[in-house]
Amino acid sequence: MTTLERRIQRLEDRVEIEELIAHYGLAMDNRDVAAFPTLFTPDIVMRSGDGVMDTRGLAAVTAMFEGRFRVLGPSNHFTHDKIIRFDEEDPDRATGLLLSHAEMQRKGQPMLAAMRYHDRFRRHEGRWKFEERLLTFFYYVPTHEYLDALGPGLATRNRAYDTATAADWPESLPTWRTYYR
Repeated sequence: MTTLERRIQRLEDRVEIEELIAHYGLAMDNRDVAAFPTLFTPDIVMRSGDGVMDTRGLAAVTAMFEGRFRVLGPSNHFTHDKIIRFDEEDPDRATGLLLSHAEMQRKGQPMLAAMRYHDRFRRHEGRWKFEERLLTFFYYVPTHEYLDALGPGLATRNRAYDTATAADWPESLPTWRTYYR
């Protein structure tokens, strides 16, 4: 493969991964579990920074999302900036960072969440799929607490569950701690 062909392939790969990311949001919002095999490798690992999600394998991930869907009402996922890095040693692997947010209903209450997904992608059976997703939160709050959650010094911005917990970032980031030291 020539250098130009390799560069064109990377551009095509990037577009396919970006579309995969968009299809994930649509599958979540549409409750389209039938799409999961097109999104995830059979050995998918789905985790969250708060430890609530730690699931391995397509069947287990599907069951986990079906459980989550039972407590969620309508949702609307938005994807923003995407940083995708390809493995120089393996053309069928890449990593990514996705900045996103979602509007949803949880237990009958409107909620807002700001999230980062730390992803590993793998080309599986000729298509790019998620091999691993780590979901982390800046906030996950009822809409009436949104402005409060952005206040200074608040470490309990994850209010999705019965007990408020610390957000996954930014306070835990080394750059944040160094800056505010």
